[in-house]
Amino acid sequence: MVPFLATAQQPTKQAERRLVVPDSLAFPNLDTIPEANPPALSDTLPSDSVANIVPTGPIQSDITYYAEDSIVSDFSENKVYLYNKAWFEYGEMKLEADLIVIDWKNSTLYASGVTDSLGNVTGNPFFKDGSSVYEIRKEMRYNFVTQKAIIKDVVTEQQDGVLRGETIKKTEDGSIYLSHGYYTTCLLTKPHWHISSNKIKSIQGKQVVSGPFNLYFNGIPTPLGLPFGIIPDTPEEKASGIVFPSYGSEQVRGLYLRDFGYYFAINDYVHARVTGDIYSKGGWGAKLQSIYKKRYRFNGSFNLDFQKFVSPETELNPTNYNTFRIQWSHTPETRGTSQFSASVNAGSTSYFNNVINQNNYQNNVTSDFTSNVSYSKTFTGTPFSLSANMRHSQSVTTGEVRVDLPTISMNMNRQTPFRNVRFEPLKTLNVAWNFNLQNSITNRIDNSFGVSNDLNTGNEEADIVPFNFANAPLLLDNAKNGIRNNIPISSNFTLFKYFTGSIGANLTDLWYLNRINYYYNPEEERVDKILEDGFNRVTTYNTSVSLQTNIYGFFNFKGKGKLQTIRQHIQPSIGFSFTPDFSDPSFGYYQDVQINEEGDRRLFSRHQGFVYSGAPLGESRSMTFNIRNVIEAKLRNDSDSAEESTRKIPLLETLNLSSSYNFAADSFNLSPVSISARTSFFDRKLSVNMSSTLDPYATRTFVDAEGGETIRRVNEFAWKYGQGIGTIRNASLNMNISLNPGNNQTQGEVRDEVTNNFLEQGGVLDDFAQSEINRIVTDPSQYIDWNIPWNVSIGYNLSYSKQTSGTIMVTQGMNLSGNVSLSEKWKINFNTGLDLQAQKITQSMIGIARDLHCWQMNVNWIPFGRFTSYNIDIRVKSSILQDLKVSRRRSFFDN
Repeated sequence: MVPFLATAQQPTKQAERRLVVPDSLAFPNLDTIPEANPPALSDTLPSDSVANIVPTGPIQSDITYYAEDSIVSDFSENKVYLYNKAWFEYGEMKLEADLIVIDWKNSTLYASGVTDSLGNVTGNPFFKDGSSVYEIRKEMRYNFVTQKAIIKDVVTEQQDGVLRGETIKKTEDGSIYLSHGYYTTCLLTKPHWHISSNKIKSIQGKQVVSGPFNLYFNGIPTPLGLPFGIIPDTPEEKASGIVFPSYGSEQVRGLYLRDFGYYFAINDYVHARVTGDIYSKGGWGAKLQSIYKKRYRFNGSFNLDFQKFVSPETELNPTNYNTFRIQWSHTPETRGTSQFSASVNAGSTSYFNNVINQNNYQNNVTSDFTSNVSYSKTFTGTPFSLSANMRHSQSVTTGEVRVDLPTISMNMNRQTPFRNVRFEPLKTLNVAWNFNLQNSITNRIDNSFGVSNDLNTGNEEADIVPFNFANAPLLLDNAKNGIRNNIPISSNFTLFKYFTGSIGANLTDLWYLNRINYYYNPEEERVDKILEDGFNRVTTYNTSVSLQTNIYGFFNFKGKGKLQTIRQHIQPSIGFSFTPDFSDPSFGYYQDVQINEEGDRRLFSRHQGFVYSGAPLGESRSMTFNIRNVIEAKLRNDSDSAEESTRKIPLLETLNLSSSYNFAADSFNLSPVSISARTSFFDRKLSVNMSSTLDPYATRTFVDAEGGETIRRVNEFAWKYGQGIGTIRNASLNMNISLNPGNNQTQGEVRDEVTNNFLEQGGVLDDFAQSEINRIVTDPSQYIDWNIPWNVSIGYNLSYSKQTSGTIMVTQGMNLSGNVSLSEKWKINFNTGLDLQAQKITQSMIGIARDLHCWQMNVNWIPFGRFTSYNIDIRVKSSILQDLKVSRRRSFFDN
């Protein structure tokens, strides 16, 4: 048998089906020319038995191959040799190399590069099997029937990571075994980091498992490593696996391993994470975190954290208690006529005082829990809507808890019954209806039947009892409930073309199941009270009318200067309101009671402290006025074009003055004047806000019977006593400036920019991508803009108050924050403040950030104060390795 050699072929595509050649095949006679029409061969087998006798071959798809230089067939060995830019395709498999050898007998492929006369290797194999891609540096052998392969020196991508090994064995199911390999998420030829192990196994679609490994930085080995490693190799939404703990130290509970557990990707809709904590000085913790999402319907999360505090046996003052926190968030998609949402944040009052979160200092100074669970329903075709809420509030400082269970509202949208009438006040007349039912439960229990001696405040003494099931009967007995009906009626009109006005009335009807009866107790010399059961109503009403107009002023400047025009906009408004005196005995809403032995009397509301309070005290015939002022300037731009361009800048964004005058009051008819202003400078880089309250009445010094001096307001205007136009009771000034050489972007602009960049790079905007974008936008610490060389923000706050007694309180402070780039990859960030009144530095932080291409390092240090601590954090940028960190933390929160 002489090998048949075919040479000098043209570089055209050659397609060839596999031929099964009998062993007794003789070499063909090349001199014999076949007949044009050879006789048909007779079939010696029955036609119905062919399918049963002819065996089915192992190759189930077409095979196509090509070579640019030559294709050589060796019939004796049943092999085909492909040279120069050759490729071989079979189903979803494709192999490219400068040398490919097809072994038909064993159904195997051999591929490698070609070494030239200078010793350079070109045309190394490139292998693709389905979605898996392998870049081969030496050679490979592949069985295209069993789909198994042995590869020498190969690089392959697995999800967001890169695997490389000296020798790789690929199995039929796509799993690969690496000998002397490494794993990294850095896509550079020489990666900045990798983990190196003698044995690595990649299970396609599940995870990458390694034996003992070391962590390398820039090719330098480190002592960091673990006996084994498990890295997820599945889409983010389908990954389950072990959650490795973080470690550190606390002064109270000692060394710890925290957040060790397992992440459960239960299905496409629900994920859960169960972790635990353990401390060397005693104590443990357990956490449950879950998220759920149903596309186009709703999404949410539920978190439960339980901590057990146990002191060591040597502790002089041992503690043994539990604390917990529950969080639940449910957000629906806008769909249909009903909607359910929830935002729950509840727990023990001691949670934030004992559980330290080094990454979120705000948690440790939180003073309140708030929760709200709501359901709303819109009735299609009607103006009515229904909503039900469960609200919860809890003070960490005082331990007071309040639960509104339930709060039900029924509302009717504004209706215009006379919309077809030409008379404008009647045409725009609208009426609405609001119904509210509320039941409030609180652990602030009023144990006294007496009225507070401080009759100005009317606050009774109360005790805070634990909010638990044992006190449930007491809490329910002290629950406050009621119903409120409100009917607002209003109309708009135009007067003399330049004035717009509104007129309205408001009717409120309160329903309660009891009321308070007061009586004077001569033995205790106090006013006591009792609750009288029975249905009773409180009906109140008021009316109002208002007018407003707009005044514009223009000041034009001639000449070639930049200032072209100053525009002033003044919007004055005036209103009148009337509320009758509901303390009149004919209404029965107030009770005239003796308050002391001398016979002095006082009016008490019979619904004081109720859920919707009671009727207002005293008649009111008030005139309110407000003036809003805006000043803008128009400047000419420097332009070489023929057309002149201009731009507007604010000189005074707003200046408001407001007050009211009560004609029915027997004294102090004029209310304090409120003044507020806001403006900005330097292209809105510097913002300034000011506000103040001016008391127009005078003060005088009085001497009591014991010879002491007191200062009180008198019912005379200040200018009559030479005290000017009044006294500033409260004032505040706030200034903020942000400086950087880049553009100041809002959160929405940053979101749009990140999204557009992601889409331009070919990304698919799925749920996971959107969650990553939200994480970057809402948490700037996860993303540093290395393109801005520096950024500085400076703030100044001043607060002033002066009481009637003459006591003055002033607080002022400054805060400074920003970051500076030391080089292209190094940044220093800082945050500090100064209490100018106490002349002390407030809580400060300084940090260093380093861009490591595929990693980001952050070092933060708080040098003094309650939260004195430092932490070093090296975080992988890859999305699937966000939890792979090298951290060392130490805190001194308990000092």
